[in-house]
Amino acid sequence: QVQLVESGGGLVQPGESLRLSCTATGYTMDTYTIAWFRQAPGKEREGLSAINESSGKTYYSDSVTGRFTISRDNAKNTVHLQMNSLKPEDTAVYYCAAKETGWGRLKDVRPIFDSNWYEYWGQGTQVTVSS
Repeated sequence: QVQLVESGGGLVQPGESLRLSCTATGYTMDTYTIAWFRQAPGKEREGLSAINESSGKTYYSDSVTGRFTISRDNAKNTVHLQMNSLKPEDTAVYYCAAKETGWGRLKDVRPIFDSNWYEYWGQGTQVTVSS
């Protein structure tokens, strides 16, 4: 049974940082692509960052490039999202998602931020940025 569990959310002030974690159980991440999404009230789910575990290649949306960093801890079967210089507009529920994509680099990266492409989802963790 594949399960993803997010942690690390909370309430921070503008300009502060948070590190989210996504821990997988039921499988090893080696042949999966893991992504972070967020969804604010009344808005569509937005893809932020992804990592292809096989190749190690990372991907970022324009909205978080330069502020967010995705990384992996293979020993703990965990993917992190380091979020710096947080803004009030970053307030949302943050989700991690996984799709089995096999060994090697992705041949087609177009769906990397398409929520419908992913097979497994965590329950989400709330991030609130407010003074």
